[in-house]
Order: sequence, then structure tokens, then C-alpha cells
Amino acid sequence: MWPLYAAGFTTAFGAHGIAASLGGFSEDAVTSLLILGGLLALYDGAEVLLKPVFGTLADRIGARPVLLGGLVAFAAASAVYAIADSPGWLWAARLGQGAAASAFSPSASALVARLNPAAKHGRAFGSYGFYKSIGYTLGPLLGGILVWAGGLRLLFTVMAVLAAAVAVWAALAVPVVPPLPKARQTVLDLARRLTSRTFLAPTAALAGATAALSVGVGFLPVSGRAAGLGTVATGAAVSLLALTAAVVQPTAGRALDEGRLTTRTGLTAGLLVTAAGLGCAMLPGLLGVLTGATLIGAGTGLITPLGFAALAAGTPQERLGQTMGSAELGRELGDAGGPLLVAAVATATTLTTGFAALALLLATGPLLALRRRPA
Repeated sequence: MWPLYAAGFTTAFGAHGIAASLGGFSEDAVTSLLILGGLLALYDGAEVLLKPVFGTLADRIGARPVLLGGLVAFAAASAVYAIADSPGWLWAARLGQGAAASAFSPSASALVARLNPAAKHGRAFGSYGFYKSIGYTLGPLLGGILVWAGGLRLLFTVMAVLAAAVAVWAALAVPVVPPLPKARQTVLDLARRLTSRTFLAPTAALAGATAALSVGVGFLPVSGRAAGLGTVATGAAVSLLALTAAVVQPTAGRALDEGRLTTRTGLTAGLLVTAAGLGCAMLPGLLGVLTGATLIGAGTGLITPLGFAALAAGTPQERLGQTMGSAELGRELGDAGGPLLVAAVATATTLTTGFAALALLLATGPLLALRRRPA
């Protein structure tokens, strides 16, 4: 399992560490906002398009080869810019990194499910999510230090070495998990499975959690600056959000495995806590920023392992890669849609109203479900 945790850390560190450093203060940093936006969208766009494809491939040939191939490709893409050091190759490197992450991220999730019995899925996905959250937390900090010390080329060099080391580790330690025989699947069968409640409910919860997490990381510092807080305070709030999410995930996973929590109750509570965090973010000053960050982190930390455990429980094992890839697509759409919604509402009204709009959207589903639930 440890190489899979390392793979989760790698994809998170690569996404946030480089994204937060592209517009830094080194000589090779990106100075145009248009180019910066294009480079950020290129990585996420590759993931949106390719994660379901590589998830399906993992079911066909086995998740381990796709995991190893993705890690090697990530190392190669990172090395491209580290060696070439030209703006054109930076675009190629980011596209290659996004495509490679699309391969090894859903494959790692599928292997987490295949290598653990169903009774331990909560704990396994909680631990996987913990190390992924650590990558999200440390990525901007470590990436900034590396860019300060040696520019973007040093950061890409470290990413290449990290991905290569994890690939070697996974090749030595992760056992071969052969693909399972499966019945022929038509397009109608696929559509029926991806529109069933067992897929849509946890995927929608994961998308909502990712949307709130992205909004918290992007907009809580804006609220802090409007209240007169400095960059240290707002940066600490974002770190608190990511750290809370990391700490809560293993605890939620253990509670699920031990029967102290069900996926339905946990996902409902997680969405309501996340919505409450967005509501607290509407409060002025440091109190609103810190309480909002804590509750958003706790809610997303509760949803993430339970959502993936529910997907694994409701999917035939021979289709795990396809399901995880499609669920990751839902998360990516939430990652992009949440900030777009808040930004659109905030532009027309205020940022406070933008937080309220997303909070209302996240709370609507659980509240309707609770209302329909018999006594």
C-alpha cells in the first residue's frame, strides 16, 4: 500500500506544487496572466478528458501496468522542461504531466480497492486520502522553496526524480493484480451503471466536496485580505483547511469499517458540515476565515474516503478502473465548477453571496434526502 500512498502524494504535489509556483518570482516564472491560466487549464483539461479512458484501460490490461506507465510518463514529462528549459516545452511538460496523472491516479484508487477486503475499504481510502491531502498541503510550500532556490527547472527536476522513485518502488512492492474476466458491456450497460444511484450519489458528494475545497483554497484568502488580514494569516487558514481534511479522512474511514458510521449518514453529514463551513466563511474577519476553513476541511475529509468506499462497494471488481476514472472526472468538474459558480455570483453581487450560493447547493440534496426519509 505504501507505494500507492506515495503515488497519491505525487499527483497532489505535482498539481498544487507546480500550479502555485508557475507565477512565482524566479527568472523563468510565467509573467502573463493569460499564459498562466492556459497552463493551469491544460493540466486539468487533460485529466478531465483522459481519466475515464485510462480507468477503462486499467480494467482491460490490469491497474498495475497503467500505474507504472503513468508514473514513468510523469517523470519523463517533468524531465522534458527540466532539460529543455524553453517556454514551448513548458506547455508540453504540463500537458504530459496532466495526461500521466490521468493514468496513475485512477489506477492507484482501483488498486487500493483490489488489494484490500471490503471490510477495510474505509481505512484504506482514508489513508490514501490522508497522504494525498498532505501533498496538497505541502505542495505550494515546498514548490515555492524549490522555485526560490533554483527556479522552475529545479522544481520540475525534483518532480521527475520523485515520480521515477515511486515508479521503481511500485514495481518492486505492488503485487501483480491480473484483470478479472468480465461480461461484454454495451454502451447502454455503461450508461445504466453510471446513472445508477450507487454511482451518482457518492460521485455527486465527491464533486461537491472538491468544489468546496477549491473555493476555500481560492476565495478564503480574498475574504481575509478584505478584512485586513496579511498573507501569513490567510496562508495559515488555507493550510488549516488542507490539514483538517487530511486528519479527518483516516478517522472517518476507520469509523466506516467498524460500523460506527454508514456511507449514507457520513456523506449527508459531510455535505452539511461543508455547507456550514461555507456559511461561516460569510462571517467577517479572522473568525469567519478560520471557522470556515476548519469546517470545510472537516466536511471534505469526511466525504472523500466514504465516497470512494461506496463506489468500490457498488461496483463489480472487474469494472473498478472505469468507475474510479469516471468518479475522478466528476471531481474535476466540481473542482472547476465550484470556483466558477462562486466567481459568477460574486461578480454580480458580493463574495458573501457567492459562498451562500454554493452552501445552498451543497445542502439541498442532503436536506431533501432527510425530508423524504421515513421516521
